[in-house]
Amino acid sequence: MPIYEYRCLDCRNKVEILVLPGSQITSPTCPRCGGTNMQRLMSSFAHHVSEKDRLSQVDTSRPMSEDYYRDDRNIGLWAKKRMQELGHDPGPEFEGIVEKAKKDVKEKLSD
Repeated sequence: MPIYEYRCLDCRNKVEILVLPGSQITSPTCPRCGGTNMQRLMSSFAHHVSEKDRLSQVDTSRPMSEDYYRDDRNIGLWAKKRMQELGHDPGPEFEGIVEKAKKDVKEKLSD
């Protein structure tokens, strides 16, 4: 059963409408203002990116912004790629260091 997203062009309200099998939406109405001037939106979706793919996108020639590290999956990627570029295997102890850094960053960002 698909869920469609609409924006009311009268009050700017965004609404999700569940479409049951066999039913059709001809003119959805806004639950806030009752308007029928609705625009169907493209729903957002998730795309899984593996660590290998994220590593290939890291440019070690420049520093990453603070926003980059808000996604804790990125913590340690720059260092890991740089070590690989230098021919050094980070090893399992590196993962422990990265996990500790992730925890520390989460605590710092939540303050």
